[in-house]
Amino acid sequence: MATPSIAGVIFSLVLALSYGALQAEARVFFVFGDSLVDSGNNNYLATTARADSPPYGIDYPTHRPTGRFSNGLNIPDLISQRIGSKPVLPYLSPELRGQRLLQGANFASAGIGILNDTGVQFINIIRMYRQLEYFQEYQRRARALIGVDQTERLVKGALVLITVGGNDFVNNYYLLPYSARSRQLSLPKYVRYLILEYRKILMKLYKLGASRVLVTGTGPMGCAPAELAMRGTNGGCSAELQRAASLYNPQLVGMLKGLNKKIGKTVFVAANTQQSHLDFISDPQAFGPYNGLGLCTVSSDLCPNRNLYAFWDAFHPSEKANRLIVEKMFSGTTKYMYPMNLSTIMTLDAMA
Repeated sequence: MATPSIAGVIFSLVLALSYGALQAEARVFFVFGDSLVDSGNNNYLATTARADSPPYGIDYPTHRPTGRFSNGLNIPDLISQRIGSKPVLPYLSPELRGQRLLQGANFASAGIGILNDTGVQFINIIRMYRQLEYFQEYQRRARALIGVDQTERLVKGALVLITVGGNDFVNNYYLLPYSARSRQLSLPKYVRYLILEYRKILMKLYKLGASRVLVTGTGPMGCAPAELAMRGTNGGCSAELQRAASLYNPQLVGMLKGLNKKIGKTVFVAANTQQSHLDFISDPQAFGPYNGLGLCTVSSDLCPNRNLYAFWDAFHPSEKANRLIVEKMFSGTTKYMYPMNLSTIMTLDAMA
C-alpha cells in the first residue's frame, strides 16, 4: 500500500498531466470585479448584496438561483462558452478543488468598487484588495498541486476579466445627495482619482502574473432602471450619471494604453461595454424585438419573455443583453474593443 506521501506525489503527477491535457482544449479563466460578473461568491458571505433567491436564475440551465445577478447566464459564463471552458467556479465554493481549481476561478463579489469605501452598506463583501489576496492564495494552492513552473505557465496563459467601477458612482459618489466623496471632490477630480487607484490594482494584477487582461468600462449607468426612476432627465437616462460615464470611460482607455506602453506589450484590452449596451438601449429595432428600457424586477410580476428586455433588475442586464455585449467583445471593431477584440486575441495567443 502506498504511503500518504507517495500517494500525494502520484495525485499531484496525475493532476499535472491532466492540466497539460486541459491546456490543449480550453483556456484557464480568472474573473475579478463586482455583481456584473459575480457567479456566487456572495452566497458564502453575510451580506445583503446577494442573488440567491428566486426569480434570479429562472433562465439558468438549472432554473434555480446561483448567486448570479441575472435571469440566466452572466458575462463570464458566456465568455467561458466561447473559449471552450467550463464556467469557472466562485473562489469561495467548496467545489473549487483538484481539476476544477486548475480551470481558473471567479473572485468577483457584488457591491465592491475600486475604492474600499464603496459599498460599505453591504457590509461583508470581497473588496478588490482581498480579491487580489485570494488570487495569491489560489496560486499557492495550484503550486501545491502542479508545482511552481506549471502554475506560472497556468497564470501567464490565462485570460483574465475584470469588471469594476460602476459601484464607485452609484453606490458611493451618487449614493446620497451629499455623499462624503461628492463633498470632497468634484466629479472630474473624483474620476481622475478612481483612474489612479484602478491603475494600482491593474499593475498589482500584472505583477501577480496576469498577461492578458480584459478590462470593461462602466455601462450606461444613467440608463439603469433604478437611476431612471431616481434621476431620470426629462423621462430619459440620468444626464449626470451619463456624464460620469463619459468622463470615466475615455480616461480608463487612456490609462490602459499608458500601462501597455510602460510594460512594452498589450496586456490590457479595453472593452467599451457602455457603447455595447447603449446600442440596444437607443436602437432596439436594430437588435430585433427588443424593449431597450424594459425591466423584469424581482419585486413585480415576472415578465414572460426575458429576451425582450435589456435589464433584468434595477441595475443588471438580462442574459440577452449579456449575450450581445459578449458578442461585441469577440467580434467588435476598435469602437468596442481596443486595441483588438477577443477573437483576435485568441488567435494570436494560440500562435504564440
